[in-house]
Amino acid sequence: MENQTEVTHFILMGLTDRQEAQNFLFALFLLFYLATVLGNGAIVCVVATEHQLHTPMYFFLSNLSCMDICFSTVIVPKMLVGFLLAHQRISFIGCITQLHFFHFLGSSEVLLLAAMAYDRYVAICNPLQYPLIMCRRVCLLLAASTWTMGFFHALMHSVMTSRLHFCGPNTIEHFFCDIKPLLRLACSSIVVNLGLLNVVTGSIAMVPFVLTLLSYLYIISFLFLKVQSHSGRWKAFSTCSSHLTVVGLLYVPVLFNYLPPSSGDSPQRDMITSLMNSVVTSFLNPLIYTLRNQEMKTAMRKSLGRLLHSVRR
Repeated sequence: MENQTEVTHFILMGLTDRQEAQNFLFALFLLFYLATVLGNGAIVCVVATEHQLHTPMYFFLSNLSCMDICFSTVIVPKMLVGFLLAHQRISFIGCITQLHFFHFLGSSEVLLLAAMAYDRYVAICNPLQYPLIMCRRVCLLLAASTWTMGFFHALMHSVMTSRLHFCGPNTIEHFFCDIKPLLRLACSSIVVNLGLLNVVTGSIAMVPFVLTLLSYLYIISFLFLKVQSHSGRWKAFSTCSSHLTVVGLLYVPVLFNYLPPSSGDSPQRDMITSLMNSVVTSFLNPLIYTLRNQEMKTAMRKSLGRLLHSVRR
């Protein structure tokens, strides 16, 4: 692919140019990043080592944790460097690569949440057929499909963005390379890029969102129509509470950022919603799934106790 551009690098402006704020934000987001990696890494390790967690729900959760670690790693280390250097330089290839992995992991996570909602629907509404429907082969196929679809969705955007003509300026009003800030700098037509962003990315956001809503509508209807006891309803729905919270945290910034017409968006709004999506949600996910899930807390304590015992020996 021939790259016809006069710009060889971009300058990321970051979140703020105030030195005192940059020092505080560096410490804050370093803590966020370390907590994200440790928290999600702990979930992956516990799910892998604890036999009682070898179920479809925790298999998908470990995939979500892997995505969160990678998602934060794509954004936060480069952002931390920017806090130390004020304005950070990124090569054209590096910028397109960052854009690709951001949309790869973001769209994969949206699709994975829909698969997790389907898993909860089958577990609650068709429990007798659950082991047959959500067998190992189906779980692997669903997980592989989310990663693959996310990759090719991102590849479409990275290829189309790399083909744009950039003749200057090269200053990006953002803390990482995203599609919208780059489109504002393009010297060539961006009609096709905007169309892909609004139609394809909008569909990637909306179709799993609708499927997730339908899954929970079926679950709620089933619980009220078929489950008579209040305790039975609460026990069944409690298995969905963590997933619902994560869905809300992810979809609010996604829908807020990508569904309105892209040409009139505010750079400040883009940065806030991207920050929520790439940093805050990844940081909160392990807390949500451990603090609100008794089975996960028990497995965490068991793994920690075994680790401490091995260290003492």
